[in-house]
Amino acid sequence: MNLEAIKEKALFQLTAKEFLFLQKNVEKTNSDQKDSEAKITPTKYVYGLRGIANLIGGSISKASRLKKSGVIKDAIIQDGRKIIVDSELALELIKKSK
Repeated sequence: MNLEAIKEKALFQLTAKEFLFLQKNVEKTNSDQKDSEAKITPTKYVYGLRGIANLIGGSISKASRLKKSGVIKDAIIQDGRKIIVDSELALELIKKSK
């Protein structure tokens, strides 16, 4: 079957066989896209106290105390109220501090 010809048809005009063929091909292309997305490294930065809290698996008050302690000072970029934290560096600094 020609995939491009099937894509040009309206959905109600497809036969069951064409619909199943189209569905299988869409699943293949989606899995290919997921594989390529999985190769992309996850975001390196977390934002705000909530981001720090999620990173350490604790509360926002625990994240605030960690930030104030200066343990992760080198991993933090702060401009006014905006806080950006390099998550990889922050985790390394926390490990070294213990």
